[in-house]
Amino acid sequence: WQGERLHPGDYVVCADEKPSIQARRRIVATLPAGRGPGRGRGRGQTVEHEYRRQGALCYLAAWDARRAKIFDRCAPKDGIEPFDALVEQFMSVEPYSKAQRVFLVIDNGSAHRGQRSIDRLQGSWPNLIVVHTPIHASWLNQAEIYFSVVQRKVVTPNQFADLDTLEQQLLAFGRRYEQIAAPFEWKFTRHDLDRLLARAN
Repeated sequence: WQGERLHPGDYVVCADEKPSIQARRRIVATLPAGRGPGRGRGRGQTVEHEYRRQGALCYLAAWDARRAKIFDRCAPKDGIEPFDALVEQFMSVEPYSKAQRVFLVIDNGSAHRGQRSIDRLQGSWPNLIVVHTPIHASWLNQAEIYFSVVQRKVVTPNQFADLDTLEQQLLAFGRRYEQIAAPFEWKFTRHDLDRLLARAN
């Protein structure tokens, strides 16, 4: 399939996990940015540094780059079982279940590293093709870009009463992001990569 153009019946899904997102209950509530005293002065957001840890969650997401569709879930921790449950979440529904091919772009995380992960995932889903990003190039996985948005928009400054509140906000953001997102138009080609590498040497 390398070097081929995608067929209309093909799908590309980028997946990853964001482990150990803490739910921190601040001793004093965060104050939003606002107007300060005097003309032209503002007050920045005020975040209390003391907090109580309420536990941590792993947030898993799969992003269909061509359809701007998110599949996401939370789990107590990362690992093979939660990751495989994420893959089942989209592979068990149409159009993925009946697609000609579904390319699953993943990094080399411990739950989906190497040939054993390829055998496991492709053994469960015959139309799935696992594509690992190069080592130290996880930024090629569009799920990482989604997680950077989640970090800025949901997790920071990290003030959650408990794990249920954290999970609700993560999943609610996924639904909101899906409503406003547009399909990703990837224009970076193999030729562009070769030119970039040639300049770097």
